[in-house]
Amino acid sequence: MRTSVFLYPWDVIGDPGAAARIVDLGVRQVTLAAAYHSTRALTPRHPRHRVVTAEHAAVLYPPDAGRWAGREPRPYPAGDWAPGDAYGEAAAELAAAGLDVHSWVILAHSSRLGAEHPETSVVNAYGDRYPWAPCIARPAVAAYLVELAAEAAVRPGARGTELESCGWYGFAHLHAHDKTAGVALGDAAQYLMSLCFCSACREGYAGLGADPDELAASVTRGLEPVWRAGGSSASGWGAVEKLLGADRAALTLDWRSQVARALQESAVAAVRAAAGPGFQVLLHADPAPYRTGANAGVDPAHILGVADGVVLPCTGGAADTVLPPFADHRTGSSVLAANFNVVGGMGGAPSSLARDAARARELGATELRLYHAGLASDGDLATVAAELAGAVTG
Repeated sequence: MRTSVFLYPWDVIGDPGAAARIVDLGVRQVTLAAAYHSTRALTPRHPRHRVVTAEHAAVLYPPDAGRWAGREPRPYPAGDWAPGDAYGEAAAELAAAGLDVHSWVILAHSSRLGAEHPETSVVNAYGDRYPWAPCIARPAVAAYLVELAAEAAVRPGARGTELESCGWYGFAHLHAHDKTAGVALGDAAQYLMSLCFCSACREGYAGLGADPDELAASVTRGLEPVWRAGGSSASGWGAVEKLLGADRAALTLDWRSQVARALQESAVAAVRAAAGPGFQVLLHADPAPYRTGANAGVDPAHILGVADGVVLPCTGGAADTVLPPFADHRTGSSVLAANFNVVGGMGGAPSSLARDAARARELGATELRLYHAGLASDGDLATVAAELAGAVTG
């Protein structure tokens, strides 16, 4: 099973031992961030720093001024956490060590975009705006994300790309100093809290025969028992239907699926057009179409007919749930990459990687992804190397 590790450019630049350390893990590929959201990241081995603060979502290379001239929104260059062509510099060092480099592109997730262009954001049924979540139903947002995908994915030397957040983003997000755990929300309530009622989505619901105001009211009514009970762990589409009503739930999913599919098809097509033949395009995905976030909900049969494959969250036994729906629809060339968190301090389990990889293979996985070689401790990386040596990987 081909294995790739995730990295940020700042994990590599200024650390002369970084590329060799990745090679020593026993992997052949790196998935390197080219466009990323705001974050605060630990760099436990870097000779010059220990903490990198990426203050806003940014491209980690110089955006093409001609491509973006006169366009709004447009990508934001990074600050001193990734100056100049940070992606290109890091990619060159990794390639020189014999590693294949694929780009890692975050799309519908940007707090700065929402802060500077509030009209681009998801608006929930209560009228609250989510500045971190661009509404992909808005034509200007979709056009921006497609153009960003094409530019950020096809960096010099990249052999492929992984598009994350290529779909709906919603309520669930670790925003700065997050204070939302007072009422625990299962994924049914999360779905209702993630439904967008901006002007574009209201028009979409109306086009499918719904009154947007009545639909918003039904969402807030459906959530009232959740607030009174102090939360709800209810999950699955049946739980969504119970909260919202089957017909209304189906209508919202119909609208959102149409929008997400259009974005995914356009983004993949734009990347392929920019890259040419042989360039691999994968999407971070979830097999439940109603789910939102970094692993956007998709229809497995549809997305495997659009992209070259998917990257799936498999930590903590999730492989048993997320892999089979895609395995049922894969062709001989489809990539099903099982993504495992190997950072112990972030809930990962590096010591079970060989066992987890074997189980993922049984369920149809063709490749592995390991999150995240730059964030992991020395002990985590030593364990990963040992586990990979004991498995049939490479």
